Amino acid sequence: MAVDELDTLILRLLIEQPRTSVREYARILGVARGTLQARLDRLERTGVITGTGPVLSPAALGHPVLAFVHIEVTQGRLDEVGDALAAVPEIVEAFSITGGGDLLTRVVARDNAHLEDVIQRLIQFPGVVRTRTEVALRERVAHRLLPLVEAVGRAASKP
Repeated sequence: MAVDELDTLILRLLIEQPRTSVREYARILGVARGTLQARLDRLERTGVITGTGPVLSPAALGHPVLAFVHIEVTQGRLDEVGDALAAVPEIVEAFSITGGGDLLTRVVARDNAHLEDVIQRLIQFPGVVRTRTEVALRERVAHRLLPLVEAVGRAASKP
C-alpha cells in the first residue's frame, strides 16, 4: 500500500503519542477529524496498522532473559510443532525460516535455569529434532518502525 506524507505524519504521531485522541491528532496535523479517521480506517483495513495495544516489557514482568531458539523439525511436522509452540507462554514469537533450522523462536525466561526448562520442554514435542539457542546479552536497537515509516513516506513523496 502506498503511504503518503499525511499517512507518515499520522503514523509518527501514533508511535510518538499513542495515548492522544483522534481529535487531538487532527488538531496537531491541521486536518479535519473525519479526514484523519478515514485515513486511520484505511491504514487499519490495508494492514499497515495491525494493533493498538500497549507494548509490554517481559523483563518488567519478571522475565529478563531473552533467547533465540532455532528449532529443527521433522519433515511434515512443521504445523504440528508450530501449534505446540503456541501453548508455551514463554515463546513470544515464532517464525518459519530458511537456512539452518525450520523455526526461529524468541523466548523469554526468569533466569538461565528457567530457560533451560523451557528448552527441555520444547525438545519433548513430537517432531522436534534438535534446538540451538542463542542468549541475547544486550539490546542494541530496540524494536522500532518509525525510521522505516519515514523512509517509505519519503520514497512515496518523490516524483
